[in-house]
Amino acid sequence: MELKVGIQLYSVRELMKEDPIRTIEQVAEAGYKYIEVANHNAMEDDGVGFGVTAEKLNELMKKSGCKVISAHIFPFNDENYKRVIEYNQKIGNHVLVYPMEVFKDRDDVLKKAEYYEKMGYMAAQEGMTFLYHNHYQEFQEFKGERVLDTIIKNTDPGHVNLELDTFWTLRGGLDPIEMMKQYGTRIKMLHQKDFSRDTSTPVNMFDVVGKDSYIDRETFVKYKCNDDFIEIGYGRMDIQGIIDTAIELGSIEYILLEQDATKLNQLDSIKRSMEGFRKFKGIIWE
Repeated sequence: MELKVGIQLYSVRELMKEDPIRTIEQVAEAGYKYIEVANHNAMEDDGVGFGVTAEKLNELMKKSGCKVISAHIFPFNDENYKRVIEYNQKIGNHVLVYPMEVFKDRDDVLKKAEYYEKMGYMAAQEGMTFLYHNHYQEFQEFKGERVLDTIIKNTDPGHVNLELDTFWTLRGGLDPIEMMKQYGTRIKMLHQKDFSRDTSTPVNMFDVVGKDSYIDRETFVKYKCNDDFIEIGYGRMDIQGIIDTAIELGSIEYILLEQDATKLNQLDSIKRSMEGFRKFKGIIWE
């Protein structure tokens, strides 16, 4: 099974703030037909985070030939989950993703894993799939066990699975391909960007931050190292190996561009990554 290329709209977030409709049109024109939305305002907006109704989004998707295949939702909780699910069902999307978390200690990890299991169960009851998206802090160890391993062990694969971000896995000091093999079919989607060859920052973020420190959201932003990001196919990551491994696993349909930072205009950046994706085998363009 070959992979389909999509895009997380966080890659064009500044353009989305200015004109979400035109931006999605431009994303489609750049060749991205599979869309993952980014709603970090989910208490006030049930949809894509920019006040676009389900009806308007459906109209836009039909016109542009695109499809929403996943949604990052934050917060996602007891108060809003029914409204969020209703919106996403209206646009034909059945995958909800928890986009980011920070962890104080092992007890905090266990508490949050219990929460993900609860939300994943409720999502499953409504015919939805619930995924967790990692950054590098999930590869901290508390009492000898990695955070992400603890989450996996304490959640049901019928309720909680992974959208593995391979770049942030690398930043956690681990080989993304080896982690893909470890987590296996618990991985349902991939996030991909590339790591610059020119940066002097250590690849392992724990050499920058310190593995024993509490990586809260402020610390994460402070040490994000934006110069380390580069467009697909222009850095040092083994993207072909990642694609090949995903195909072997058989549980992954989409590989999604998420460009956290770029030195280019965001639209130029995603176009350059599209050119990069076309270098690799195992990709289909529908």
